[in-house]
Amino acid sequence: MASAAREVLTLQLGHFAGFVGAHWWNQQDAALGRLAGTKELSGELCPDVLYRAGQTLHGQETYTPRLILMDLKGSLNSLKQEGGLYQDKHLDAAIAWQGKLTTHKEELQAKNPFLQNLLSAEGVMSSDGVWRVQTFPNGKGLPPLTKAFLPTPKSLIPPEGSIKVWSDFLHVQLHPRSICIIQKYNHDGEAGRLEGFGQGESLLREPTYLEELEDRLHFYVEECDYLQGFQILCDLHDGFSGLGAKATELLQDEYAGRGILTWGLLPGPYTLGEPQKNFYRLFNTALGLVNMAAHSSFVCPLSLGGGLGLRPEPPVTFPHLRYDVTLPYHSSALLATVLDTITVPYRLCSSPISMVHLADMLSFSGRKVVTAGASIPFPVAPGHSLPDTLAQFGGTIPWTPVSACGEPSGTRCFVQSVVLRGVDKTRQTSQFSPGTSPNSPLHACTSGEEVLAQYLQQLQPGVLSSSQLLLSPCRVVPPYPRFFSSRLNQQGLILDGTHNGTAVETIPVFATLCSSSLLHRALGRLAGELANLDLRRWASFLAAGVEQDDMEETIQELHNLAQCYQDGDSLIN
Repeated sequence: MASAAREVLTLQLGHFAGFVGAHWWNQQDAALGRLAGTKELSGELCPDVLYRAGQTLHGQETYTPRLILMDLKGSLNSLKQEGGLYQDKHLDAAIAWQGKLTTHKEELQAKNPFLQNLLSAEGVMSSDGVWRVQTFPNGKGLPPLTKAFLPTPKSLIPPEGSIKVWSDFLHVQLHPRSICIIQKYNHDGEAGRLEGFGQGESLLREPTYLEELEDRLHFYVEECDYLQGFQILCDLHDGFSGLGAKATELLQDEYAGRGILTWGLLPGPYTLGEPQKNFYRLFNTALGLVNMAAHSSFVCPLSLGGGLGLRPEPPVTFPHLRYDVTLPYHSSALLATVLDTITVPYRLCSSPISMVHLADMLSFSGRKVVTAGASIPFPVAPGHSLPDTLAQFGGTIPWTPVSACGEPSGTRCFVQSVVLRGVDKTRQTSQFSPGTSPNSPLHACTSGEEVLAQYLQQLQPGVLSSSQLLLSPCRVVPPYPRFFSSRLNQQGLILDGTHNGTAVETIPVFATLCSSSLLHRALGRLAGELANLDLRRWASFLAAGVEQDDMEETIQELHNLAQCYQDGDSLIN
């Protein structure tokens, strides 16, 4: 591993952010287990960027996410807020009080049976289908168990109806300073909900929550040797949008010069029968985008819904996936996979790209909003090379938009960061017999990096593209959902017919971050929808802490942002 990791602190704000984060950390954990049994690949991902080493009260070494997570009361189920790593079983014996005691015992939530199986094993599924005890590189992580229950793969697949909250499938142990529960609002039920931007904004004006966040920030930041910045996973559709806006403002004020990359998360598409919820979602999204863009290095909306506005749009589809967009457990897994790929540039063991460099490249000229796209899985077939696969797309873009900003057809990309991962070295170039001519310029390339760079230049001539090619694929072992086509084999390669072998464990993924004239249209439409609404009809939203002047300013700021992406060939329609 690199001797000096460029550390990143992750903030997860909101319940859907918790779903995405749970899958994200499970995928990081699975990758750590994979590294334990193999040689680390030169130039691949450095886990120290996201994880911190520590010790329990008994001197046991730990390796936990560098994470601050904020959610509402009722979101943890059986997960303890302080985690389970640092508990001292002998603490009760140290109580010296001799007076009368009254004990109040709260009934514990029953742990998800699936999670019991998963946590009891403390292991990973190896490529030969055997469940092995998990170890970590350089002795990091919990020590391996001498004996472990060996669950069958089926016991590691959670019944979809059993997943109620993100903590139902989180496999990773968290540090006691990671979870912060907002007791003022309820996760579930009709009353006490964090619904409006103003409510979330006001939380960080209260000394209780502001001081708690600042204390946790200082704890993690002060132990870093070289903090490159913060990645924020924040719900856009509810009151966490306002909390995220205040959090980014705090980070910008206290940690000037560090990268602040904000991922604005939206769950599945609108339901027409819930008008108030839909209008609140529109207001929160607009206010969140404008305010977080003002205080972040950039903000990227992520959603499998079709659009940011009130008009219902079909959800995103992927050819080889059979997922249910209405299930947060499903949609969050795909968004976590997108994040796991597009964040690669600043997580490599050795890379000239930092968070700040990536943001500076993408957000020049005031373009502080970017979009994302992905191909999940990237459709590589056995026996086909990377040039063969890319040639099949012709002149069409090989990724699906995942930012709810519409289709990119007819728009111009100004600059992009592209990552392709999981293509084996032997498939990255074409092999020719002596005397034969290559089928295309791509087939004549001598390295995978050259293939990818030349393909991007052919696809979008004149566009500034930064590209990364990784051998390591995305890990999709349980508790990742089993929604893959039967045509995928264990490595996520596309077969001609149905595959009845071992379940998919890894997949190749192609993903992009892009600054595009598409945002001229998307942000302009969002501003137009807000301007056409009579805000006086939504007095309850304004009463939660947002004034009409704030909304009018937001509309103007959306128009200003949209103008940054104006291109001669792009029109708002």
